[in-house]
Amino acid sequence: NKMAEEDVLVEPWYMMQMVQAFLQAPVYHIVIEVLLIVWIIGLLFSKSYRIQERVQLTEKEKEDLLAEWQPEPLVPDTPEDHPALHPRVVTGKAGLKVVVDGKECLNLATLNFLGMLGNKRIEKAANTALYKYGVGSCGPRGFYGTVDVHLALEDRLAKYTQTEEAIIYSYGFATIASAIPAYSKRGDIVFCDEGVCFSIQKGLLASRSKVLYFRHNDMDDLERLLKEQAKDDKKNPKKAAVTRRFVLVEGIYMNYGDIVPLPKLVELKYKYKVRIFMEESMSFGVLGDNGRGVTQHFGVPIEDIDMISANMEMSLASIGGFCCGDSFVIDHQRLSGQGYCFSASLPPMLSVAASEALMIMEEKPGIFGELRTRCQWLHAKLSSIPGLKVCGEPLSPIMHLRLAKPSSREEETSKLEAICNQCMQQGVALVVARYLEKEEHLVPPPSIRVAVNVELTEDDINHATSIIANVAKMVL
Repeated sequence: NKMAEEDVLVEPWYMMQMVQAFLQAPVYHIVIEVLLIVWIIGLLFSKSYRIQERVQLTEKEKEDLLAEWQPEPLVPDTPEDHPALHPRVVTGKAGLKVVVDGKECLNLATLNFLGMLGNKRIEKAANTALYKYGVGSCGPRGFYGTVDVHLALEDRLAKYTQTEEAIIYSYGFATIASAIPAYSKRGDIVFCDEGVCFSIQKGLLASRSKVLYFRHNDMDDLERLLKEQAKDDKKNPKKAAVTRRFVLVEGIYMNYGDIVPLPKLVELKYKYKVRIFMEESMSFGVLGDNGRGVTQHFGVPIEDIDMISANMEMSLASIGGFCCGDSFVIDHQRLSGQGYCFSASLPPMLSVAASEALMIMEEKPGIFGELRTRCQWLHAKLSSIPGLKVCGEPLSPIMHLRLAKPSSREEETSKLEAICNQCMQQGVALVVARYLEKEEHLVPPPSIRVAVNVELTEDDINHATSIIANVAKMVL
């Protein structure tokens, strides 16, 4: 049969091809295949694993083992002298003067920059809203939680900041922590200052984006990272085309008190095609002729910033926070901002209080200059205290007092705590800055956080700094 003869001829030809391929294969390839074959043969002929017979324990042995077993604690042991276990109790309003543990003190601890806390006009407006709307809203904004005063506050914030639209949140910490993951997702890249506050860090964690930290307030280091990323993008243009890039900064850094160099940052934005998100809780209502923040302070068009966020718990002395920017940017948060979608909306009376505070800011633009003057006074006085070093810009309403001669973290914290305790006994309320040290990306050095109130007089500042200087001399 002719077909049978062809099959006989083809079979040796295939065998010859296989032999030639084997001879031409690299030596390492042959070695690996031989080792795999030996391993498979070994598995086939090896003895199966046999479970050893269980040892039967007597009832007494079981009871002894249970008695000896000590479960690990759910949380680590906390020292009995930890400050969180012994909070200072405030009685009454924490205005210019505050009663702490029964003692009246000059308040340099709470972040009431514009003295809105305790303002009679704001209290009256909030009291009227309380009787009209009740205490809470009992529903998120998308589920019957939107009240007319919420829309009025968003409209007033947009007009005040000179942006297209604003959105409000019911919790200040959740504002930026919700806004970041609403835009930045897995695969996106965020260039972030290593000194940002904890709420930004939590937002970055929720976004699951690739985070590249640059040295605190160092635009040269930021540009270095941007250049490196630009080189990587050229190697993989398809991936670069779908990767979004963000830069995250604070207007005034809460943990350091210095101001972001915004003009240089905007220059880098357009040079490397990135989006800027800026957190302005410490600079809103502080910097600029009208208190609009860092953009007004440097004369940078607000359109150059893709999104601005701030909370209303400092200058406005209310609760919650807001984001502002272009309409298409802000509207996206109404569907993707977790703190907006799933939290009960801001109580109406607090929305009214924030609106009234904004009206006061519009009517009294001179208040911002007065605040900055007091910041400069206090900064100059604190800078002259031996043994302590002031960190922060003279225009910042938040300053950090650190030891001029650093030592161990525990020793520094102990000395600063001693200064705060003795100052309180002499009528000046101060606080040591606290951090979640195991969770912070970069834990700042121990410091006393000093906050400025526009209602402080020159005599108040002289009196407070004199007490701080005398106490520091005794402790250090």
